[in-house]
Amino acid sequence: MEAASRPNMRFVPVKSEAQKARSMAYRVRHLLVRQRTQTVNALRGNMAEVGVVVPEGINNVAQMEGLLGNDTGPLTEGMLHLARMLLSQTQTCSDKLTVIEKDLRRQAREDVETARLMTRPGIGPITAMAIQAFTPDMHSFENGRHFKAGRGLVPKQSSTADKPRLRRISKMGQRVIRRLLITGGAAVVRWCIEKGVEPGPWLGNMLARKPKMLVVVALTKKMARMVWAMLSDGENYRKLLAVA
Repeated sequence: MEAASRPNMRFVPVKSEAQKARSMAYRVRHLLVRQRTQTVNALRGNMAEVGVVVPEGINNVAQMEGLLGNDTGPLTEGMLHLARMLLSQTQTCSDKLTVIEKDLRRQAREDVETARLMTRPGIGPITAMAIQAFTPDMHSFENGRHFKAGRGLVPKQSSTADKPRLRRISKMGQRVIRRLLITGGAAVVRWCIEKGVEPGPWLGNMLARKPKMLVVVALTKKMARMVWAMLSDGENYRKLLAVA
């Protein structure tokens, strides 16, 4: 009763059935990714105990398969049996992830709002569907900064008196969207570094003056504000032209 009587109180909106289904899909996907990572790390650790060292990363699973297929290696028959069990568990998680991600991409192609978000570089179907699943109506946020704060992309303040101090991003709020946006921002920055970008635009100037990770976070903040603007105004992403 006390909360309901306050005029400026903000309440959590009720999710639709579609949002609940999509959010469940993302939670299951995240669980499978964690299980696969744990299984691969366990396999790498046990193989390293007998002198078989495999580089980190899910892309090196094929190298593990080649080593486990060689019966003349340093692994005993019992070790090979257990290692192949872990490898089979990894493949099972990968197959389930493929099914979930295929369904998410199919839904992304059919949804108008999701297609609008994907016009922005760095936002693919997985990120766009996550925004649709975990974010309430954009009109419930007053501006892009409020939406950005809800994703934990604003500086954490430790100000005293007249001395403002801004720390790193707070990392509060919805972590799924924040993680995916940062991953997308990092992909854009990596592409610009590899392909080369003109020094005129904002991103080119930032890359010339700032560390790479700082540029990734700054770009992610801009992406969050653009997401709010695109969904609030119902417009696609428009690339800004450099002013001569």
